[in-house]
Amino acid sequence: MSATGTSTHATTTGGDLDHRGSVADLGVTGMLRFGAGRWARGEVLVRNGRVLALTEDVGVIPATRRYDVGDALVLPGIVDAHVHCLSHAGEGIAAATAAAAAGGVTTIVEMPFDATGPVNSVERFKRKRELVESQAHVDVALLGTVRPGGGWKDAEALRAAGVCGFKVSLFDTDPVRFPRVSDPELLDVMRVVADTRATLAIHAENNEMVKALIDYENSVDGFDPRAHLRSRPPISERLGVIVALEIARELGTRLHLCHLSHPRAVDLVSWYADNGTDATVETCPHYLTFTGEDMVEHRGRLKINPPLRSREDRDGMWASLIAGDVDVVASDHAPWPAAYKDNTNIFANHSGVPGVETIVPVVLSAALERGQACLDAAIDAMTKTPAMRFGLAPRKGELAPGADADIVVFDPSAPNVLDETRMHSNAGWSPYHGMPLKGRIAMTFSRGRLAWDGTTVVATPGSGGAIHPGV
Repeated sequence: MSATGTSTHATTTGGDLDHRGSVADLGVTGMLRFGAGRWARGEVLVRNGRVLALTEDVGVIPATRRYDVGDALVLPGIVDAHVHCLSHAGEGIAAATAAAAAGGVTTIVEMPFDATGPVNSVERFKRKRELVESQAHVDVALLGTVRPGGGWKDAEALRAAGVCGFKVSLFDTDPVRFPRVSDPELLDVMRVVADTRATLAIHAENNEMVKALIDYENSVDGFDPRAHLRSRPPISERLGVIVALEIARELGTRLHLCHLSHPRAVDLVSWYADNGTDATVETCPHYLTFTGEDMVEHRGRLKINPPLRSREDRDGMWASLIAGDVDVVASDHAPWPAAYKDNTNIFANHSGVPGVETIVPVVLSAALERGQACLDAAIDAMTKTPAMRFGLAPRKGELAPGADADIVVFDPSAPNVLDETRMHSNAGWSPYHGMPLKGRIAMTFSRGRLAWDGTTVVATPGSGGAIHPGV
């Protein structure tokens, strides 16, 4: 790719591209998507951090600075709808958002379950927002949560303070950091979230079933990594999904089902959505890449909740994505150090994997192998759909006039073998280490400013910031 200076002045006429007298700060030329399934060489132009125009008439509008990236794909900045920056104190906003920039992610939706305590009050929200403003390399939208025992009463104040939505769990991951909301209290939570017109994200697993199966499997052989798979069977996920869907249907709540792993769970959400429930599905790169059998080799490194499923289930999740039944692909970035993942007893390990830096190359590499329809679906599931679901559109998620100039250049022809030693997360490891991929992130722009130049994060802490829904 090459950068050039100011172009020769020219006059443009007609339609949306009539910007006579306009001068852009930045032009990025490459392969752009102009409508469903139609890719063509074109240019996105930027002024004052916002998209000025998209055009196939390259070079017509003057620009102070231009990059021509050849046949690389010029995409909207990725909106990763599921990131845990602060679940472990060793990560933090700075490291996670640097990893995001290097991975083509220009906006993260940050989970509220921090090591210092969940974001369940306006005071905690404001403290976290200040942290984001001083440390973020890219933009961050903050979710809130509610404490068990009446915390739903604080939801309206949190919404007014600027949370982009709420997240609760039907499974008791941690009684303080990540507590369970019981079914009776979920009625109150869903009712008040519906009143705020926010989206409620849910971790959906049946608590009683999983707890009992963990106790049983641990007593039989907790040193078998596949015991984790048996302790959280697909039915435990589907039961949690049904509870959430039924209450959302009853109360009119905007529901987002996080990290679904099984095609049957997706089918349930699709049925409810087709019958009027406002519900969306999220899955993750690990469910599209690995299977439960990979735990034999990787053991605790691939301990995730819900767990990995069968090869048939993995392929079914891809089919659901292509069919439009999976709305969002998000990383569920969980930056636990390797020491938290390498216990010989599978149940003693923390759950989750780092992924905000790898989501784009992993998903798009696999999507390219599955054809144009899959590529388009994967891009939408990582850009405009999550932005819309959490109230960040039209500012985020699309390359459209007036939107933030969040731009990612993905070069599908560039060889890429993922190397965990070059990742920017403080986790220091990746489940995708050594995986050969088709393509790499060549450049990332955040609000028109270069954040990743292909080798270095050039954005600085504080160059990103906290963003509120509807702004």
